[in-house]
Amino acid sequence: MGAIPHRYPFLMIDRMVDVHPNQSAIGIKNVTVNEPFFQGHFPSKPVMPGVLIIEAMAQTAAALVVITLGDVFQGKLVYFMTIEGAKFRRPVGPGDQLRIEVVKERQRGNVYKFRGIARVDGVSVAEATYSAMIMG
Repeated sequence: MGAIPHRYPFLMIDRMVDVHPNQSAIGIKNVTVNEPFFQGHFPSKPVMPGVLIIEAMAQTAAALVVITLGDVFQGKLVYFMTIEGAKFRRPVGPGDQLRIEVVKERQRGNVYKFRGIARVDGVSVAEATYSAMIMG
């Protein structure tokens, strides 16, 4: 919560681990039955929406940028520009722990490109390449 401005119910990562500034990071999301989206997606078989897994990847990347830039980032936000090659391999539900691995592929000025893979128990559940811009 110290790195990005997102808050409940839209904070999609619980903690950052294994951070290598300007290179890569891993974000952790513990998926619980209390997540607000499970009330409607789907009540009888709760599944985390794929777009929220992609959002968790983006928040992990944003936290990496903030940790890398430090005070230079104050007062700025990171906005999606593109999402490419998104693949969803299996459903994610209550009790799963998402381990979100992001790698910075490129940076040009205030535009960053990342590759993200979300895993549960070491098995890939989603992946995407995405770019974002820092503004503010």
